[in-house]
Amino acid sequence: MNLKKTIATILFGILTLNYFAQNENEGLVKWISIKEAQEKIKTVPKPIILDIYTDWCGWCKHMMKTTYSNPGLAEYINTNFYPVKFNAETKDTIVYDGKTYKSTSKEPKAPHELAIKFLGERLSYPSTMFITNNYQFNLLTQGFLEDKKIEPILIFMVENAWQTTVFDEFNKHFNQTFMDTNYKKIAVPLVDIKDLEKVQKKKPKKTLICISADFCNTGKVMNKTSFTDTCIGNYVNKNFHLVQFNAASKDTIVFKNEKHYNTPINNYPFNTLAFRLTNNRLTLPCLCVMDEDLNIIDVLGSYQSPEHLKPILAYFASNSYKDKTKTFNDFMQEEYLKGAVKQKK
Repeated sequence: MNLKKTIATILFGILTLNYFAQNENEGLVKWISIKEAQEKIKTVPKPIILDIYTDWCGWCKHMMKTTYSNPGLAEYINTNFYPVKFNAETKDTIVYDGKTYKSTSKEPKAPHELAIKFLGERLSYPSTMFITNNYQFNLLTQGFLEDKKIEPILIFMVENAWQTTVFDEFNKHFNQTFMDTNYKKIAVPLVDIKDLEKVQKKKPKKTLICISADFCNTGKVMNKTSFTDTCIGNYVNKNFHLVQFNAASKDTIVFKNEKHYNTPINNYPFNTLAFRLTNNRLTLPCLCVMDEDLNIIDVLGSYQSPEHLKPILAYFASNSYKDKTKTFNDFMQEEYLKGAVKQKK
């Protein structure tokens, strides 16, 4: 056998094994250091996903082989997050959010001070920390995360649903939207935006216009659950017309004697009506609340769960918003007191 050829074959095999071993340890996610992530946030803000692992943790390695090796999921993380792998037993000194953290001991399996900060007394691996809003909002999950479990968390963080709801609430409605085929809901008829003025003349009611787009997952969750959930569906039917409007609609729409059309705005083709309905403060998803004359009462930005939305809609439906001396908090306090009195009776 040719000696050079044999050596080349052996070297190729070693390099191949090394490549697959590295890929197995890293997955398809492009991990960076904590230091690098903190530097990048200063210029381009994104949430951080922090994989907290140890060298001896079998489930940590399994998560790399499976969850973080899913091409679609890895691409989503690489695009929308700063992904960081953090060894909870590293001996390195790390500066995080302006504070310095060190290892607690020279012993091999001693936890790092930063791991204790994130995990507290429950040093369980793998753990995953999601960080956003200039380090002010953290969401910790512990244990192995398969694709279906991590997907709603990623969307919850990227699309800022954390600003208006807790994760468990969002996760429930996310699963009802995409996975739960037995989800029971109230039928709420939809009004086409083009027919809204005509419908309003026949049957005047306040109007909810949920503005979203095909790429907005929290908008899909809102459209599927926030108005049809059993806790709110009948109330929406009684007090509101409901419109679901695609912000990227290519239709030419005449609304209140103004013509609206699709045009590139900030390099994305949006319909100008989306900006008209939000007073040029478009975020996705958002909810435009209108009175019986189709005047804008308020625009609610970000995801709204049915539980969060119900008292807000009651505030508008009862016309309490017209009382300039009564804030929403005043309204909520009164409703809370009414509920407490009923319970006593």
